[in-house]
Amino acid sequence: MENVSWNSHVLQLEGFSLSPGLSLVLWLSLLLCFVFVLIANSVVVCAVFSDRRLHTPMYLLFCNLAINDMVANANILPRVLLDMLRPPSQRLISYPECVFQAFTGHLLATGVRMILMVMAFDRYLAVCLPLRYASVMTHRTLVKLLVLGWTVALVLVSVLLGLTVRLSRCRLLVVGLYCSNAALFGLSCESVLVNNVYGLTFTAALYVSSAGSMVLTYGSIAAVSRRRGCAPNRKALRTCPSHLLVYALSLFSGMTSIIFTRFPELRQERLLANVLYMAIPGCLNPLIYGLQSQELRTCARAVFRRCTCPSAAAVRK
Repeated sequence: MENVSWNSHVLQLEGFSLSPGLSLVLWLSLLLCFVFVLIANSVVVCAVFSDRRLHTPMYLLFCNLAINDMVANANILPRVLLDMLRPPSQRLISYPECVFQAFTGHLLATGVRMILMVMAFDRYLAVCLPLRYASVMTHRTLVKLLVLGWTVALVLVSVLLGLTVRLSRCRLLVVGLYCSNAALFGLSCESVLVNNVYGLTFTAALYVSSAGSMVLTYGSIAAVSRRRGCAPNRKALRTCPSHLLVYALSLFSGMTSIIFTRFPELRQERLLANVLYMAIPGCLNPLIYGLQSQELRTCARAVFRRCTCPSAAAVRK
């Protein structure tokens, strides 16, 4: 279907090219992963909203990440699962839908970095300035930081996709399992130098700023912890490993996906890395929150019991 017409409104997704047996195993694995992402993150969201003791900045940020994971996976995995059941000629998507999918995917991926930077600031205040934490990190401050982070993400991604949709299209094949900015401007026969420069600058700035916030935050926490006469907030300090683990998981997933683009011969491995970029963090993040927080585990178990045993709860009433 490639090079058929100019500016066609119907595109074809590349998809996997696997043996039937391997395709079935991968399909079932992704389906189970998607179901787990929805259930586990929904339990986290319900637990935070249902218990006032969890209405603190740290748990609200966990909730924000859980919602982000659910939406990001719902944006990609259902179509990937459907396309795996279709022959290549039927893996079709309209151009507006493709642009929307790419915009949503890049916005949510950028939003994760912003949330993690807010979490780094929150952990710095909680560990290094525990006496001032309650007065500085209020709910209003948290909302302002999140609104600022999402606004920055929205502006950056809008420019990213805006530079792409201005291009004319001479190809129909979207290289990949789903639509992304790179896949979209790859449909054009015009010069994409501006798109490449902005895209690389955008990605580098995002990774450097998020990594820089981690270095500054945990450098300060380490300095305070070593300083004589300074007793950091031990309870808050115990939450730092979970934050670092979530960040490391996000960084590793993103970098793996980027590295595979440099090896065109590993085509199927690159496609798998791209889809696991969202699925694995979405599965592991709620487990990381639960292992870190006894309060969240207790509330999550209560929510799960209410959802799975409604009749028993009615009998007790």
